[in-house]
Amino acid sequence: MLVVLGYAIVIFSVFGGFALSGGHLFALFQPIELIMIGGAALGSFIVSNNTKVIKETIKAAFSIVKGFNYSKKFYIELLSMFFELTNKIRKDGALSIESDIENYKESKLFSNYPLVQKDDKIMEFMCDHLRLIITGRVDIAQLDTIMDNDIETYENEAELSINAINKVADSLPAFGIVAAVMGVVHTMESIGIPPALLGALVAKALVGTFLGVLIGYGFTAPIAAALDIRRQGVMKIFQSIKVVLLATASNLAPSISVEMARKVLYAGERPNSKELEEILREIKTNKMKATNG
Repeated sequence: MLVVLGYAIVIFSVFGGFALSGGHLFALFQPIELIMIGGAALGSFIVSNNTKVIKETIKAAFSIVKGFNYSKKFYIELLSMFFELTNKIRKDGALSIESDIENYKESKLFSNYPLVQKDDKIMEFMCDHLRLIITGRVDIAQLDTIMDNDIETYENEAELSINAINKVADSLPAFGIVAAVMGVVHTMESIGIPPALLGALVAKALVGTFLGVLIGYGFTAPIAAALDIRRQGVMKIFQSIKVVLLATASNLAPSISVEMARKVLYAGERPNSKELEEILREIKTNKMKATNG
């Protein structure tokens, strides 16, 4: 929704301002200029990246329309899930969650936290490293190193799409200049035509520069910025998972492990310590009722 709103503001501000100043909007409609700029940008994008990056970049670009759900509600679910998970491990042993992590989409435990459960990247990261804990074949230092390597790999892969989009955004103004120069060349070879027609050709040429800059910085660069914000959000969640799993492997109390994980998340969205304490108390109460019932 914010993406649509932002683009609408860009369009109405630029084109609305042009119209209010007395400009004719039809003069800005230059499909040939768009073909030149867009085609050149697309070609350079294809040359610069392999098939995997191209597919991931297109997928990521369209995903921003859905928005990002890393809100306070998401973090509350995440921390609540941490508590229930670590509490189960502490009481029943690591093997008690084996069926949950082998098929997290059908897990009764994870189904209580739908916002987290449907995020495949987060669930796969957590379940992969829970499997290592279950095997008992790695110590805490090894687990720490393995998770750091996994986080670094994700970060590098996520940056590929962001960098690809940023390169396109940076190239669009230059391709706009190319389109403008081509327009000027056409104008110069038509120098003998009436002044009114000559002026129209000059206007068309200038539109190329305008479109390149507008599409590059008004529409394309914001996509990369939005994806980078999501990348940072996922990295924080991965770090939070790392902290809670290391704390669990160190046999710390579930409430302490979850509090340590909470500290890693962004302060603006995470619940405060008092809110978390109330949430955990409510989970304990519900579990006791379910057990007694």
